[in-house]
Amino acid sequence: MNTVADTLEKPQRADARRNHERILQCAREVFSAEGVDAQMDEVAQRAGVGVGTLYRHFPTKEALLLELLRERVLVFIDNTRNALESGQPAGEAFRAVLVANAEVVAGDAVCQQVLVGMGEQLWAKLGGERDQLDTLTAELIDRAQRAGAVRSDLTPSDVGMMMCGLCTSMTRDAPGFDWRRHLALLLDGVGPQRPQSPA
Repeated sequence: MNTVADTLEKPQRADARRNHERILQCAREVFSAEGVDAQMDEVAQRAGVGVGTLYRHFPTKEALLLELLRERVLVFIDNTRNALESGQPAGEAFRAVLVANAEVVAGDAVCQQVLVGMGEQLWAKLGGERDQLDTLTAELIDRAQRAGAVRSDLTPSDVGMMMCGLCTSMTRDAPGFDWRRHLALLLDGVGPQRPQSPA
């Protein structure tokens, strides 16, 4: 039998869940556009909640940024898993994942800044998600290597370095810094090694 306390608590929990989701959505918009220097006050204002409510859900700015970054890494994981299950040729699946993940990062200033090293401490805290992504990426690479679609010495760490380089291109708004061309060159570079012509 429900008590008066139970009846009052359920709407409060529902309100808290709605506030949590609204804060995350608005924080995603603010930080994706402005990067790690965006202010928590702006997030609260856009979400239509008080600063106290914001800090009850995320006690520090780092906690909020970490949750936003975790969401992005989970998208990377889903993209990689979907490619593995897609039935595409291994080389095409590998390329599709890098393109899809680059498109995600291109719209997110926080993700770009973290991957170029400005938020390295946040990345270090995503232990479980990073391990899962590395495991799936290794499987994707192994399939592509067995198919002869990528070079035999490619590793998940190399893919991480490729993404860091892409983010550098994304953070520069200047002639010659076209991340899509950068990605195309990188993908060509990790293709199967060609035998060298005799001198």
